[in-house]
Amino acid sequence: MEAESGANGTAVTEFILLGLVDTPGFLPLVFVLFLFAYLLTVGGNLSILAAILVEPKLHTPMYFFLGNLSLLDIGCITVTVPSMLSRLLSHKRAVPYGACLTQVFFFHQLAGVDCFLLTAMAYDRFLAICRPLTYSTRMSQMVQKILVAVSWACAFTNALTHTVAISTLNFCGPNVINHFYCDLPQLFQLSCSSTQLNELLLFGLGILMAGAPVVLIVTSYIHVAAAVLRIRSVEGRKKAFSTCGSHLTVVGIFYGTGIFSYMRLGSVEASDKDKGIGVLNTVISPMLNPLIYSLRNPDVQGALRKVLMGKRAPA
Repeated sequence: MEAESGANGTAVTEFILLGLVDTPGFLPLVFVLFLFAYLLTVGGNLSILAAILVEPKLHTPMYFFLGNLSLLDIGCITVTVPSMLSRLLSHKRAVPYGACLTQVFFFHQLAGVDCFLLTAMAYDRFLAICRPLTYSTRMSQMVQKILVAVSWACAFTNALTHTVAISTLNFCGPNVINHFYCDLPQLFQLSCSSTQLNELLLFGLGILMAGAPVVLIVTSYIHVAAAVLRIRSVEGRKKAFSTCGSHLTVVGIFYGTGIFSYMRLGSVEASDKDKGIGVLNTVISPMLNPLIYSLRNPDVQGALRKVLMGKRAPA
């Protein structure tokens, strides 16, 4: 790695990731648990994708977005867990400077798309429940594709900005990261140069990437709740709320862990808690999403049964 010859004067060519546990005796258990979690997440999300493809009932905008969310979940866990498993197998904790920054880029790219995709799903529920007469035109296939494309473009800009900004920092002293993947708050703590601009960028772009979507999601659901409460029949209300419950659960887990991770910059003592939040962010959340959607939705359950039994729905 040629990091030491760069214009920014970086001397560190690699970082040492301490991982989740210090005790060697626990490493095999950690490996097995995370390998199982990875296979379960990939398998679960691929099952949701297969269910959406084989079940005509699920060929709707909501499930188009859910299919994209499943792909993102696979990507999100793949960015962090396989590299951690390979380090556990090889007993090498060193990560090259370039690989660390690449991981930061892809992690923030995928998490950014997640933010906007969850917002698009809230907007879809708002149109379906509050504007049913114009739903098909306002949420056409073209609109769905535009929303996904804009999500990727905004997330790419955000991830690239952070990656370029952190590449301008000097890393000349300690290179030990008390975490199992590279992320911005941990790298800020190791920089020899001022991280004030980077922290301002993380805060400012965080408001745009997470704050604005949260406001839009909450606004959408306030309108949805008001519309549902106007429905006379209990059965009708229950059906309307059930389509929103899964999405709200996923939103709560995603934003709850994300806000906790990035709103406590500079807290060295909190590094062990950060590892726990990192596991929630990158492993538990992607693993739970297919479970949340399949448990709460009979249509998804039926489609999953068709997938598992090898039956295709009639065209």
